[in-house]
Amino acid sequence: MPRDGNPTRERILRVAERLMTDQGYSATSVDQVIAEAASSKGAFFHHFSSKTDLAVQLVERYVAADLAHLDAGLAATAHHTDPAARAVAFVRHYEDGADALMSEQSGCLYATVLAEREFTGSEINDQVAKATRAWRDALTDLLRPALAGRPDIDVEALADHLYTTFEGAFILCRTYTDPSAMRAQLRVYRQLLQALLGKEEADP
Repeated sequence: MPRDGNPTRERILRVAERLMTDQGYSATSVDQVIAEAASSKGAFFHHFSSKTDLAVQLVERYVAADLAHLDAGLAATAHHTDPAARAVAFVRHYEDGADALMSEQSGCLYATVLAEREFTGSEINDQVAKATRAWRDALTDLLRPALAGRPDIDVEALADHLYTTFEGAFILCRTYTDPSAMRAQLRVYRQLLQALLGKEEADP
C-alpha cells in the first residue's frame, strides 16, 4: 500500500479499510475508527475533515494499490511473445496469488462504497471507475491481438468479466466462509479463456 510517511494517518486508514470492508460504510462510525486505531479526535480531524473525506482518501489509497497490483501482473508476464500465452499467464498470475490476496483482505472496498447511494456520481465513484477502466484497457490490449481471428467475441466485455470474477469471488468467499473460492473462480476464468484462445496448458 502507498504510504505518506505519517504513521497516524496510515494507521487510521488501515483500520478504516478493515472496518468498512467488513461491516460497511454506514455501519462504521468515526468514533469506532478512532478507538480501534488508538487515536484521538484531534488526530483524526487533523488528517480528515469528515467521514466522507476519510472515504475519499481511503478509496484513493485503495485505487493506487489496485493499479499497482495490475502493473505487477503486466510486468510479470511481459516476457511472453505469444499474445495468447501472455493473456493466459496474466490471469494465472492472479490465480496463483489468490490465496495471499484473501489472507490480506476479506472483501473489496469498491463494493462497499458503491453500495452507498450518497456516493453515486461522486468523486469516489469516479475513482473506482478509473481503476475499473484501467483493468479493462490493460486486459483488452492483451486479448485483442490474441483474439484477432474471433470478431464474434466482445473483447471489452471479456476483459470486464475478469473484474466481475474478482468481485463475485469476494462474495462467494464470504458466503461459503471459504477464501479458496477466489482461486477457484479465477481458475475457471483462466480455463474458459484458454478454451477461447485454443491455448491448452497443463494445470499444476
